[in-house]
Amino acid sequence: MRFVFDERKAAHAAAYLLSLHDGRMSYIKLIKLMYLADRRAFLETGYPITGAAMVSMPKGPVLSEVYDLITWGEEAESPWSELISAPSNWEVGLKRKPDLKQLSEYEVEVLDAVFAEFGRWDRWALVRYTHDLPEWRDPGESSFPIDARVILREAGRSDEDIEDVAAQVESIRSFRKLAALV
Repeated sequence: MRFVFDERKAAHAAAYLLSLHDGRMSYIKLIKLMYLADRRAFLETGYPITGAAMVSMPKGPVLSEVYDLITWGEEAESPWSELISAPSNWEVGLKRKPDLKQLSEYEVEVLDAVFAEFGRWDRWALVRYTHDLPEWRDPGESSFPIDARVILREAGRSDEDIEDVAAQVESIRSFRKLAALV
């Protein structure tokens, strides 16, 4: 299953989480919170908030495009760079308050729930926690894609349900590709 990454939604989700944490946090912690939110939304609805590719990395599962935005940054103005600072001392900060109109009420509820559960944890506790998620495999010094089907299977979904979700994801992907051409 391949999702369609939405940088604007990812930026607003990150900015919202930062706003719940006084505007700054370790970027490892932010990446983990965003992964957990995408994972929760995917399990509950069949589609994540950001649409970023999920990958196993040495410090646990991450959202690939979010990781790239934080570590590589954007040279030009982008939805991410408008809201989130470049990392400094392993932290990122909020440049301005997010526009919550970019996120659905449900997505804000998921972000709130993830923050309520994990927002006070330190980054290393989150790394340890995500290492115990069933979809994470130790990639050594590399990375592996995470098959979203594994997340569903480990959550007890039937093969039929998993294929229904995969078909829904492909429909969304096709629709977004067509919409981008217009």
